[in-house]
Formats: sequence, C-alpha cells, structure tokens
Amino acid sequence: QMQLVESGGGLVQHGESLRLSCAASGRPFSNYAMGWYRQAPEKEREFVAAISWNGDSTSYADSVKGRFTISRDNAKNTLYLQMNSLKPEDTAVYYCAARGVDNSASWLNYYRMDFWGKGTLVTVSS
Repeated sequence: QMQLVESGGGLVQHGESLRLSCAASGRPFSNYAMGWYRQAPEKEREFVAAISWNGDSTSYADSVKGRFTISRDNAKNTLYLQMNSLKPEDTAVYYCAARGVDNSASWLNYYRMDFWGKGTLVTVSS
C-alpha cells in the first residue's frame, strides 16, 4: 500500500494563494505519476492537475490552467500544488492520487487511480 497525506488547506479570500502538499510513503514515490483532484459539495470528483514520475510532463484542467502549478520533489517523496488567484468556485476538498507505471488509465477516470489520500479542505471566500 501507498499512504498519501495531504496538508495545506484552509480558508482564504478571493485572489489569495495556498500551497498544498501531499506526503507519500510505503511505495517508491518515483514509480508513480501523481495527480490532484477536487470535490465540491454535491459534485463529482474532478481532475485538477497531474505530473509525470520525473516531473517532465504536467497537465491541467482548463479551469485552473495559468493559476495552479503542480510540482514534485522525489527526494522528499512529496507532491505540491501551488494555487494562485483563488476563486470561490475553487472551494472543495482536494485529494492527491497516485497512478502506477503499469496503469494506463486516463487522469479523467479518477476511479482508476491506484492510491488516494483523505483530502484537505480549501475554502475560498468572496
């Protein structure tokens, strides 16, 4: 099993920034591509951003492109999500997920990711 623990959520105002972290343990971190998802109340979990095992490739949902940046530090077994210019519609529980090298699932198919954290709440007030 791989354990993923998110941190860094909180309450911020419209336009402010937050940096989320996801600490991984239990499996070699560099064997996994990593992603961030979010789920707002009464909405389905949605893809936010993803990064390849070595950080060379990233992808973003259109709704966060230009505002959010995903990164990773394999030496620290940690994934990050820098969120700038936050909007009230960014309010959600944010989850990190791991996708193994043998898993060819699209990031859009969240239910096919291999491991999940328990999430951290981000609330953006207007």
